[in-house]
Amino acid sequence: MNYRATYPPGNGSGRGGNSSNFYARRPQPQPQPQPQPQPQQQFVQGNLSASQHGQQLQQQQRWLRRNEIENDSGNREEVGGVQSYGINHSIQDWKSHLNIPAPDTRYQTEDVTATKGNEFEDYFLKRELLMGIYEKGFESPSPIQEESIPIALTGRDILARAKNGTGKTAAFCIPALEKIDQAKNAIQVVILVPTRELALQTSQVCKELGKYLKIQVMVTTGGTSLKDDIMRLYQPVHLVVGTPGRILDLVRKDICVLKDCSMLIVDEADKLLSPEFQPSIEQLIGFLPAKRQILLFSATFPVTVKGFKDRYLSKPFTINLMDELTLKGITHYYAFVEERQKVHCLNTLFSKLQINQSIIFCNSVNRVELLAKKITELGYSCFYIHAKMLQDHRNRVFHDFRNGACRNLVCTDLFTRGIDIQAVNVVINFDFPKNSETYLHRVGRSGRYGHLGLAVNLITYEDRFDLYRIEQELAAEIKQIPPQIDQAIYCR
Repeated sequence: MNYRATYPPGNGSGRGGNSSNFYARRPQPQPQPQPQPQPQQQFVQGNLSASQHGQQLQQQQRWLRRNEIENDSGNREEVGGVQSYGINHSIQDWKSHLNIPAPDTRYQTEDVTATKGNEFEDYFLKRELLMGIYEKGFESPSPIQEESIPIALTGRDILARAKNGTGKTAAFCIPALEKIDQAKNAIQVVILVPTRELALQTSQVCKELGKYLKIQVMVTTGGTSLKDDIMRLYQPVHLVVGTPGRILDLVRKDICVLKDCSMLIVDEADKLLSPEFQPSIEQLIGFLPAKRQILLFSATFPVTVKGFKDRYLSKPFTINLMDELTLKGITHYYAFVEERQKVHCLNTLFSKLQINQSIIFCNSVNRVELLAKKITELGYSCFYIHAKMLQDHRNRVFHDFRNGACRNLVCTDLFTRGIDIQAVNVVINFDFPKNSETYLHRVGRSGRYGHLGLAVNLITYEDRFDLYRIEQELAAEIKQIPPQIDQAIYCR
């Protein structure tokens, strides 16, 4: 059977600061009152002495004076060999020459709009980096970006929790690109991710943000040609994105040299600090210089992360934006069905919902392939993807689905981690997950960056206790599906 089939489509802010509940074996609702927002002028949060705070204010003032001088010098013109002051060029002049996408006018929730009002220029980033940020379509920082970027630029270790789809990738990519010395031919930043798809996506974000910088980005993961990676590392590389096993293999072969790597970023840290990956990460850290910066980002942090933090992070700054666990823009429904009725129920959903793109989750590889075959037989366009496919096939499916070549994707939990496809507005749990963390990551594939989304769960008699437990653990209301679903709750 082909790995994909194409048929005509159907109708188808607790902000910052340390939290005593930062670690949890499972996310639990917290009845504590909302913390008061920190003052906007406080550039670095945490426990600071008066002298440290004064030094930071002085540093900010020096940056402001420097910025004024640079702007001032940029307004000078040479007239007959004599410097004179010409027209006062504002910061908007260079922006006017950029190819900035049209603003996204879709409705957005407080998950990304509840900010302090900062702008990217407030962080004194390189002009070339700002150009890439705006051409990427970023207008202003999201809450996690506001909290993370200035702290990361100071060189401090970070432990950050934020919801899926709220801008975590840019929150660590922007400071990483800013801190790289373009003139230095050495690997200076390593970004670790759990899957190849996420590695490709993250490296693409780095390339797009740094398109005006002379920074070389490399992606390397298992399942690809080791020879190609070795040849690539003989060329200049500043930033490496990859999976821990492959990078460790290259390091042990003395091909990937990390003696000048000053920043290690661990994305989806709860997954990468599981027993499957943690030994590789700890060995990688042994190849880094003693003076290095480690950033951990995830939506959930099990208690196992605490031991890693205590051992490898130096007085980390903690950011916890998880006052609630689920995204505000996602509406959750369940439908009680018998196992044999699931395909019929799915067909009904396809005919009644206004689907831009949907991701449909199953609990096993065999069920993914069988369901994809059923969906194509019903006449709907459908791809499928799972970890046992050849890597080239996975790459092609991921690329084509991302570019809108197909409306529906059936997959395993391979696709729950960090995959950002803005057009996905519906997630269907054909098989209900067994734990709240998996549910959280699955439904977070819709409603990206504060937009609206819909999660529909097909529940059998055996799933009823899992549904109740997950609803309680996430403090989320999963309602019974109505006969008609208002498009306004997931299509605005």
